[in-house]
Order: sequence, then structure tokens, then C-alpha cells
Amino acid sequence: KTELHRGDISAEGFRFCVVVSRWNHDLTGKLASGAVEALVERGVAEDSIETIYVPGAFELPVACLKAAKTGKYDAIIALGVVIRGDTPHFDYVAGQAASGILQASMQTGIPVMFGVITVDTMQQALDRTGEKSDNKGYEAALSAVEMVSLFRDMDRANADVRFFPHVA
Repeated sequence: KTELHRGDISAEGFRFCVVVSRWNHDLTGKLASGAVEALVERGVAEDSIETIYVPGAFELPVACLKAAKTGKYDAIIALGVVIRGDTPHFDYVAGQAASGILQASMQTGIPVMFGVITVDTMQQALDRTGEKSDNKGYEAALSAVEMVSLFRDMDRANADVRFFPHVA
């Protein structure tokens, strides 16, 4: 029989850290509000959500890694906005933010959600910082909820599993 493991949408009892870039604060503030809203709607107590601000998207990975290494959080949500300009700066910042955020998750085993908007225009950024499903911070938080729930389910299912059956 094949078991299906899928996280649900309840986050009661979990702790989250929202790491937010201050660069483009008018937009990232909306992402942070959306993330907190999604978490609270899913049962997270407000005192189980910590928000940390960093200067820009380039600084998100190291702050996410440091937060994940504390062991205080079940998931980290990285939020930022990088808008393409006339120089290659966008490519370096966006690419390194994505790579570093992934590495933070892989190094710690803590889900670190990528809620960094990378767009060509201000209008595209505005379109992604609206309400509910039009807010990428809200969406990233929902993904975080699903991942922590999934990990809990996987841990419970594997509690009695022997990973090395050939060892007596």
C-alpha cells in the first residue's frame, strides 16, 4: 500500500520567522503583512511569529540561515522585491538571493520559503503585493504552513521505521 503524505493547512503550535528586506519597503511591508495574515488565519499565535528586517534581498540568505540554525522556528519565510534596472545588478542580487535561500534550507533541514519577487517593472511588483492570493508573501506563508505540516506528518509516519533494515 502506498502512503500519501501531504501537509494540511493548519499551523497551530508551529513557530515561524519572517525575514524581510527593507529595500523597496513599501512593497516588502505588504509582503510581510500578507505573510503574517496567512499564518494567523491558519492558527498561528501572533507571539509564535518573529519578523526580522535586513537591508536588502542580498542579505536575506545569511539571516535566514542564522534564524534556521537557532532551532526556534519550524519554518522561515524570506521576503523581498528585486526590480530589474538598467544594469546587471538585478541578475546578481536575484540569483544569489535564490541560491542562498535554498542553501539555508538545505543546510539546516528547515523549510526556508522563497518569497522574493523578481520583476521587470514596478507595476509587476505592485500586482504581486496585493491582497490574499495576489500577495506573494501570503502565498509563501501558505507554502511554509504546508511544509511544516508535511514534515510533522512524515516524522510521525517514520517514527517506527528502521532506515537500515539490513542491520540487525
